[in-house]
Amino acid sequence: MPRFEPFAALRYNLASVDLDEVIAPPYDVLSGVDLDELEDRHPANVVRIDVPRQREGDGRYDAAARRLARWRAAGTIVSDRRPSFTIYRMAFSDEAGRHRQTVGVLGALEVVDEGADGVLPHERTTPKAKTDRLDLTRATRANLSPVWGLSLASGLTELLLEPGEPVGVVVVDGVEHRVERVDDPTRVAAISAHVAAAPVLIADGHHRYAISRTYRDERRNEHREGGRSDAGEAELTLAYVAELVESQLSVDAIHRLYHGVDEAELIARLDQFFELSPAGPVHPEMALEIVERRALCLVLVNGEGTWMTPRPGCFVGVRDLDGARLEHALSGLDHDVAYQHGVSNVVEIVGARQAVAGVLIRPVGIAEIRRTANERALMPPKSTFFTPKLRTGLVIREL
Repeated sequence: MPRFEPFAALRYNLASVDLDEVIAPPYDVLSGVDLDELEDRHPANVVRIDVPRQREGDGRYDAAARRLARWRAAGTIVSDRRPSFTIYRMAFSDEAGRHRQTVGVLGALEVVDEGADGVLPHERTTPKAKTDRLDLTRATRANLSPVWGLSLASGLTELLLEPGEPVGVVVVDGVEHRVERVDDPTRVAAISAHVAAAPVLIADGHHRYAISRTYRDERRNEHREGGRSDAGEAELTLAYVAELVESQLSVDAIHRLYHGVDEAELIARLDQFFELSPAGPVHPEMALEIVERRALCLVLVNGEGTWMTPRPGCFVGVRDLDGARLEHALSGLDHDVAYQHGVSNVVEIVGARQAVAGVLIRPVGIAEIRRTANERALMPPKSTFFTPKLRTGLVIREL
């Protein structure tokens, strides 16, 4: 089972900066406009090191490392005196309008070899040729944003209910993000042992975890030349771990967009596997209606929707996942697929003819996520969209 350890966290010094001005969403959801706005908020906004801009040229990763060093020297970012865990609480309203509160813990999760049992992927990943995250890690020697893991050990939520020392709170887009430091040795040991008692399933950040493995191997080779067999701090990576239970997770769907195929041919193939019926104009509330109907919804260029109800007997032996059903139905048909969160986004993209069609799918249930983990199986790519998204900059881990 994986090690999960405390570390001396790097945090923004709240005596000198406003937390709301320096944290940011995850790097992979930010547009150029987003980056401009965040950089304008504060000269020490975390995106200036987490997303170094192309305009800085080939040396942008080294520039990010120098920037981080300057912030530390100036006391803008300071280090905890002792190793600690960070409890991370979020309070928000989900798509159905229900008030939710979730809790997880930020710590250092062991980096295990691919195929090892302690840390499990939960879906197939799409290839990423860019080395951006690896180059940034090499330069800064830091974990700037966490992998999101789900503990299969029951009881983690209860273990995190007791408050820790407050070290920051901010409300962003209606979501309250609250972090608390825990450095009491007894409680630290209890959290560490609990997470290490069962596998951790990667919910978000498969690419970041793979980069951590590559970086670990590089550091092992460096250390081996110096007579050591391990990679030091690179043997672990920054991770947020929450319990895999319904009360702690809000999972949205990631819808499908189709390219490189004729619309009529696509519809004809889908008609072989789904009963098609008119759905009228597509609107955001359909995110809930497709769950109630137990159906998918085809979105066409004119903004009209078509309900897609699986035909009896067409998906025998296929996992109970809309993404898996679509892969099965379109197998052998020449097409390309992209992934998009949000009904309105799908309608806009298809309406602008940036895709031939879209298909709205249902979120994956917690029971199916657990079943996938227990069976050591993999879901199709982009099966789950965990919300709310963690903020970058609340905790940084040195390597």
